[in-house]
Amino acid sequence: MSAVISPVNPMAAEGKTVVLDVMRRDRRKFFDLVEDPRNWNVQTRCTEWEVRDLVGHLIDVIEGYLSRWEAAKKGEAPGALGLQVMGEALNGHALEFRKLSREEAIARLKEDAAKMDAIFEALTPEEWTSFLVTHPYMGPVPAGFYPAFQIMDYGIHPYDIEYGLGDKLAEIDEASAGILIPYCHVIMQYTVDEKSARGVDIVYGIEVSGPWGGRWRVTVRDGAWSAAPEEGDFKGCEAVFRYTPSDFVLTVFGRFAGGAATGDPEVIEKVRGLFFRF
Repeated sequence: MSAVISPVNPMAAEGKTVVLDVMRRDRRKFFDLVEDPRNWNVQTRCTEWEVRDLVGHLIDVIEGYLSRWEAAKKGEAPGALGLQVMGEALNGHALEFRKLSREEAIARLKEDAAKMDAIFEALTPEEWTSFLVTHPYMGPVPAGFYPAFQIMDYGIHPYDIEYGLGDKLAEIDEASAGILIPYCHVIMQYTVDEKSARGVDIVYGIEVSGPWGGRWRVTVRDGAWSAAPEEGDFKGCEAVFRYTPSDFVLTVFGRFAGGAATGDPEVIEKVRGLFFRF
């Protein structure tokens, strides 16, 4: 685990230094794991991918970002495919890079990562929040979202590797998970499964522990998910889910159904099955 890092708002320009520091630290850990030749063909927590496929996935993702960045600089906004198809598309793209040797794949990823890093470092405070770059699957988002997207990869995939190496109790670093918490709320909003949400009208609570965490009252109605900060004691909530930051992020990203849930068992079951995997 890293030294304690004070919480910041990662979506605000004031959070840039911390976000980039965490991204770079997570990236070093990722490379430490993938550069060990003994790990290259280890099956990871991502059931379709070995370690080598995580490298291919990162090549695909970053080169897609670089392409979209160039389009944004030209004032272009290419179409987005949607989160519903993201998982299947990313899986196919990652496997295409198996044709590269280990040395070629790692060298290519390092080169791509350096390009992306330089772009992030050069972002002005205004660009962090206002320069829109079209994500291949999510559509136009502020440039400052992209370092967090990289933490989603460099921060979560080491967990996938460690799990594959036998550490079933592996976790995400608290700062990495904490930076992702606001983005998890956005993801949950846009990954509600239409069929599972049909007819659902519930109010439940989420509590994430630690300095990066918080408490939110969630409403699910008419197929829509929305969360607001909870200042009280979750009065009127039909269920409450309590997580560590790591458990919350890994739950949102479909690694397992984490958290301790109390309340109406039927509501708990509905919430557990409310989202599609992406």
